[in-house]
Amino acid sequence: MNADTAPAITDKRIMDLVQVQRAVNVWRMKGDRIVFTNGCFDILHRGHVEYLQEAAALGDRLIIGVNSDASVRRLGKAPDRPLNDEVSRAKVLCALRLVDAVIIFDQDTPLELIQAIGPDVLVKGGDWTEDRIVGADLVKARGGEVRSLKLVDGFSTTALVERIRHGR
Repeated sequence: MNADTAPAITDKRIMDLVQVQRAVNVWRMKGDRIVFTNGCFDILHRGHVEYLQEAAALGDRLIIGVNSDASVRRLGKAPDRPLNDEVSRAKVLCALRLVDAVIIFDQDTPLELIQAIGPDVLVKGGDWTEDRIVGADLVKARGGEVRSLKLVDGFSTTALVERIRHGR
């Protein structure tokens, strides 16, 4: 999808870095605990929903960093991924009441976002061990918490795409 046909971003929870930093400052003044996670979220499924519910329960505000289309392609998931463009993926996440902010990032890792946001809790799925979670050292150095949440067996976007491709 090119810039001429890309849908306009209208959800106020889809923010740029400055907007997220402002929101985080307000939430912190209120004493809210900030949770951050990131991913591609190409096709939202039950595994994502349960993971995000668990992540949201670890604090008061949930911020999700969504890999841009270019970032997903660089991750090498598959030549035709992402299946959904970055704005569509962000909008779907914003449809979940538990999501307070979504920010699309173009870097290969969310390190810059984690540095800028300074979450109280950094969360990834159970396929990520703490020593592999980007930004874990920064969050822990600030007194924050790093969590690797259990995956829901049988639910992954890659597995779902394979089932669709093979008609199962």
